[in-house]
Amino acid sequence: MKLEIKIRIIVTVLCFLFCKLAFAINTIKTESMIQNCRCLPSEPCWPDAKAWTDLASRLDGKLIKPQSLTKPCDNNFNSKECQEQLLKIKNPFYVQSQSGGTQSQGWLNGWQSAPSVYAVEAHSAKDIALAVSFARKYNLRLVIKGGGHDYLGRSSAPDSLLVWTHAMRDVNYLPSFVPSGASDDKSPVAAVSVAAGARWLDVYSVVTTKEHKYVQGGGCASVGAAGGFIQGGGFGSFSKEFGTGAAGVLQAEVVTADGKILIANEYQNQDLFWAIRGGGGGTYGVVTKLVLKVHDLPKNFGVYKETVSAINDKAYKELIKKFLVFYNSSLNNQNWGEQFAFNSKNQLNVFMVYQGISGNKANTIWESFNQWLTDNNQKYKFDKEAFEIPAASMWDYDYWHKNYPQFVKLNTRPEAGKDEYWWASNTAEASMYIYTYQSWWLPEWLLMNQGSLDKLTDTFFSASRVETVSVHINKGLAGADPAAIKAVGETSTNPQVLNAAGLVIMAAGSEKYVSKDKISKDQKILKHVAQISVAMNDFRKLAPNSGTYVNEADFFQQNWQNDFWGSNYQRLSKIKQKYDPAGLFYCHHCVGSELWSESGMCRK
Repeated sequence: MKLEIKIRIIVTVLCFLFCKLAFAINTIKTESMIQNCRCLPSEPCWPDAKAWTDLASRLDGKLIKPQSLTKPCDNNFNSKECQEQLLKIKNPFYVQSQSGGTQSQGWLNGWQSAPSVYAVEAHSAKDIALAVSFARKYNLRLVIKGGGHDYLGRSSAPDSLLVWTHAMRDVNYLPSFVPSGASDDKSPVAAVSVAAGARWLDVYSVVTTKEHKYVQGGGCASVGAAGGFIQGGGFGSFSKEFGTGAAGVLQAEVVTADGKILIANEYQNQDLFWAIRGGGGGTYGVVTKLVLKVHDLPKNFGVYKETVSAINDKAYKELIKKFLVFYNSSLNNQNWGEQFAFNSKNQLNVFMVYQGISGNKANTIWESFNQWLTDNNQKYKFDKEAFEIPAASMWDYDYWHKNYPQFVKLNTRPEAGKDEYWWASNTAEASMYIYTYQSWWLPEWLLMNQGSLDKLTDTFFSASRVETVSVHINKGLAGADPAAIKAVGETSTNPQVLNAAGLVIMAAGSEKYVSKDKISKDQKILKHVAQISVAMNDFRKLAPNSGTYVNEADFFQQNWQNDFWGSNYQRLSKIKQKYDPAGLFYCHHCVGSELWSESGMCRK
């Protein structure tokens, strides 16, 4: 009996010592992880209720808890609440008015839209500085979102603190702007100041509809004007005339990782100024305000649409080659923008816009190509539509609703701003679940000689058997106005864009709400994605160093540093290290992200 008691005592002591050792080891491990990883809500390092309350009390805006927009569908897809919500999320303005919303549901086997734990609804640069300093103090994952249009999910992350700039929507026309720090003899220029949450529709309503001026922005009305679009370069319909959005930035107000509010322009913080104009959003700081260059408004704009159908594959190949030659000789210039596409129905679809020429001139330019189609009418059928738009009416809802109502969709929600609308063609993008989205710049030299042109024709034809392949001509600057090329060349955008005739894009996805678990195992979809990858690799093989546009690229881009920024990457990396040495700002395939885990939570 005494022996049994002794054994029990020994076992108890050993157990106690073992538990103490395990606890010590676990404590050491946790402290080590805290040093190398950001804090999770489940860990003791996460801010307590008092810390959050204190942050909220210091804000001009407010601290909120974001919710998933598809939460009603998680448990019961067929419920009335779910079905009503699915209708709501097809409205891009509704989606961006919700702190937990993103314009895409996610990317197959890539990222899934996920609400942050908390969001600072910022009303000022001070609010943003407080949020940044709070995240730095508590070692939190920080996310920045304005319009939420990022295809690659850079404005969404679970277990994070969100800086939400949606409420900061001031837009002010500045007839005589001089950058801070400029000499007294600096001539003023017309400009527009744009707060962090303003959308391009907000900007165009002031600059074009009201002031009858032009500013180079994006084509999608609900995209943010000061966020990742412009910081990633930012192409608009007429970038071949006016350059990129980034090239039009005259000054920026930026909250950096140390919580300071800086002014960046060509006279102060020049390296930061260069980096945020093409070096990617959410990387060097939070841009709280931009000042953009304003141009004289062209006399008119116009739309040209054409659909051509070929009778068989042989005729279609001839059509592809003929059009590529015609494009390079007649359309690859500063007057034209938007896109053309080839598809599996042996069709060429053209949707282009023009400026700087009359409607009669635009039709004359197309005469030679259309005459060739007419001369070969046994092989081709085509129809076309063309019309001019008064320049000041380009973004005027009343004009479009009266003359071309099929082009626009009005935001009819009770809280909508006056004449808040989006292009009908963009409806499919709202809450899309992306299977794949791949792109590659098409260098102009491929269109210049017979050998490369033949290979390019075959590549377009083969790709069109798999999925529609489009070329966005305004997202390449070959043929652009020399002043635009010079201005873009002074930004941090990949220099390869200067020689690109356009951006080749192939994509696939679902416009409907999908079960992420189910779709990730759908062999038909996975096979289709693989086929698109093969087709796009054929374009890459034609021009291996051509690169692509950081805002519209593959989530799984292999050589992303070089593909997105080319020779500018090393300089951008040094600027990132200077302004954010601890890596507070992280996003997928952004400058410096190779130092972090895919989630952005732990250093490698």
